[in-house]
Amino acid sequence: MAPTLEEAMKRLDMALGLLEASVSRRLEADRRRGGLETELQLMQDDRARLAVELDGALTRLHRFEAATDDVSRRVRQAIGAVETVLAQAGQLEPEEG
Repeated sequence: MAPTLEEAMKRLDMALGLLEASVSRRLEADRRRGGLETELQLMQDDRARLAVELDGALTRLHRFEAATDDVSRRVRQAIGAVETVLAQAGQLEPEEG
């Protein structure tokens, strides 16, 4: 049962078809992986940028909180001074606490 030339050609065509399909799948997988790697790099760049922006925002927030605390302390002192002056003038009873 020696294979005929026609059968050998069919097997060769089938093998070439499988090889072409395999190469196509591999090229598509490589293309997708390259796209995913690019997307991952973009996401990492965005994350780094957002981390820097967050650090800056937190620094500004801490400054604002410190300034707010200072202003609040000064306003309380001013209110206390005004109440003391008015109490000494006999126009206001000093508040407790």
